[in-house]
Amino acid sequence: MKKELKTSTKVVHAGTSTSNQGTSINSNPIFTSAFHLKGNIENASHQYARFHNPTWDALENAIGDIEGGKVLIFPSGMAAIAATFMALVSSGDRILLQADGYYATRAFTENYLKKFGVEIHAVKTCDLPEQDFSKYKLTFIESPSNPLLDVIDIRQLAKHIHRAGGLLAIDNTTMTPLGQNPLSLGADISVCSDTKALNGHSDVLFGHIATNDDDIFQEIELWRKLSGSIPGPMETWLVHRGFSSLDMRLERMVSNAEKIAQQLVDHPAIKSVRYPGLKTDPSFKIAQQQMNMMGFIISFDLETQKSAELFLSRLNLITEATSFGGMHTMVERRARWGTDNVSEGLIRLSVGCENSNDLISDIENALKDLK
Repeated sequence: MKKELKTSTKVVHAGTSTSNQGTSINSNPIFTSAFHLKGNIENASHQYARFHNPTWDALENAIGDIEGGKVLIFPSGMAAIAATFMALVSSGDRILLQADGYYATRAFTENYLKKFGVEIHAVKTCDLPEQDFSKYKLTFIESPSNPLLDVIDIRQLAKHIHRAGGLLAIDNTTMTPLGQNPLSLGADISVCSDTKALNGHSDVLFGHIATNDDDIFQEIELWRKLSGSIPGPMETWLVHRGFSSLDMRLERMVSNAEKIAQQLVDHPAIKSVRYPGLKTDPSFKIAQQQMNMMGFIISFDLETQKSAELFLSRLNLITEATSFGGMHTMVERRARWGTDNVSEGLIRLSVGCENSNDLISDIENALKDLK
């Protein structure tokens, strides 16, 4: 009986080429807009570059092996989110979102779905367990939420939603399919911005959806085909290359985040710290049950804009930027965008792969004498 490979091994080898004598170890990008297509098109593995590409196949198979479902890739995380809504929601449908989740998801639905007669409701993450899901076609949420890192029991949520006849989509960007597996917890769709940790090198915009429902897959695949919302082969290849090191990167990032969270939790300059791996965090119990790791994002509150900006100005090693999940540790005062209902002093810290002692020293120096 063939032994099942460990997930860390699968990530390295998933979607790579065969081991035939003299063939390339790596899967290479295929640059073409057309394929040889004689006679009966049904017999052709590939027909036209807007429909499919061998470079896509390799990455979709690789991610699908970890997601536990069939995967479709997109040119950005928002393209994957938009495809989910556009393919599955019709005029007259009701959808439920998080009021404290990713702003762009809410903005897309408000700007482009509402005018076509889709009814949109938003509730806070903490209120989801008591929500009545009847008459909602689709519930779309993040867990952990961004940026406050609230965690919802996905398995229980899926049961409630399915009992009411709806669909559940989980934005899994903050965890990636290695950190958490929404499909195995009962979600119908797992969405991820691979721009972030899955690629991990802050050099590509990318996204994917995964599902084990054939009807959902076909609807979203048709949307991608007809809308032309497709990634290029070079970007696809770069993400595949980044994906192969995901397990190793996450191991360092999460280990660093755990150490930094412990450093921050009792610091006198900090009003509060959110990290699911802290035993004192409201999300700790549920996170332990459904997440494979506690993540690399920490949110902490310096209460005022002045304190937050002084902290940021003192950092030497950590980069101020609006993304997360990269090799470099990145930090941001989230209220500067005016889109999140958070404290003016809330800091989102995305912990990278540097030495933890160097990161802690940089943070300590920036917090010194802060009031």
